[in-house]
Amino acid sequence: MEQLSPAEARRVALAAQGFAARRPDTVTAARWRRTIDRLSLHQIDSVNILVRAHYLPAFSRLGPYDRALIDQAAWGGRRQRKLFEYWAHEASLVPLELHPLLRWRMARAERGEAGWKGLRVFATERRAEAEAVLARIRNEGPLAASDFEETRSRQGWWEWTEAKRALEWLFWSGLVTTATRRGNFERVYDLTERVIPAAILALPTPDEGEAHRALIERAALALGVATAQELRDYFRLGGDEAKSAIASLVEAGVLRPIEVRGWDRPAFLHRAARLPRRVSACALLAPFDPLVWERSRALRLFDFHYRIEIYTPADKRRHGYYVLPFLLGARLVARLDLKADRESRRLLVHAVHLEPGAPADARDAIVAELDAMARWLGLDRVVLPSRFA
Repeated sequence: MEQLSPAEARRVALAAQGFAARRPDTVTAARWRRTIDRLSLHQIDSVNILVRAHYLPAFSRLGPYDRALIDQAAWGGRRQRKLFEYWAHEASLVPLELHPLLRWRMARAERGEAGWKGLRVFATERRAEAEAVLARIRNEGPLAASDFEETRSRQGWWEWTEAKRALEWLFWSGLVTTATRRGNFERVYDLTERVIPAAILALPTPDEGEAHRALIERAALALGVATAQELRDYFRLGGDEAKSAIASLVEAGVLRPIEVRGWDRPAFLHRAARLPRRVSACALLAPFDPLVWERSRALRLFDFHYRIEIYTPADKRRHGYYVLPFLLGARLVARLDLKADRESRRLLVHAVHLEPGAPADARDAIVAELDAMARWLGLDRVVLPSRFA
């Protein structure tokens, strides 16, 4: 069986994720679209301590760019729209072309076979309530949960009102989707047929097996080299679904089984994967970047034990509240706890933790990337911790 060294596997993974290419001088809409097509999604997260997570993957790969490119593609008019929101990995922005590949999940949710268990009741005995919510959107136009009940002071899914639960079941089922987001990032729902372009809705719906194979191949293209669990995790497929899809792709020659020396399980290499001679990346990574979101993969690829500590009590955090790994070359060499102080227009660097063996030029590279991030976020200066400044 073909073998890769750990260093070769890292370079394959980084190339697949878009880190082997030089950053462009100017980020055009076409260049940004190629980035999200390569990744297949940008994960959404509500935390805004630095910048919302879905903006960061493109910055990590391309450098400063106009965030309006994403806003227009995700929540602009129907003609501008290139992305839609759905449960792909987690809540994600996904290219419109993937809509047919996720309809099997929507159909399962509508039958009460997918989605959070607490929502599945709306597919059966409480379906009339969901239909009433849907009818109101149909008659009144796009609505948010706060338009149904007094929910503005509530936060967290565990305090969702019944209207919000019904809306989220309708969203899982593909009967509504996100029309836009309000200033507080509240989702505004509308009928799917009034949001998704008609040409996309008219695309044929593949059967489940075909969709699973296409999603696994998408995952393999984005990861380069990956274990079966990592391929499955990318679009959160079931174990049997992923196993069958991987076997079919191996038989077709799309995936090649390989060994990576030091890994405790077999891996698969996409036939289009590249192995660059070297990678000269320099990037701050969102906690939800696909390069590191699967924590066991980050450990396997980079010997980097990473956990986001937002929900850890402050006195028990090791590295900070909102910590971004720092990629230099083909290694993760540091962790930075960052916050955007928008009122005083400062990028606050609460802490910088260098990894053992970080290269001597890591400090200068970190400072340069922080300066670029501050400019991108419209902040005037970077405030470094005293022991790093």
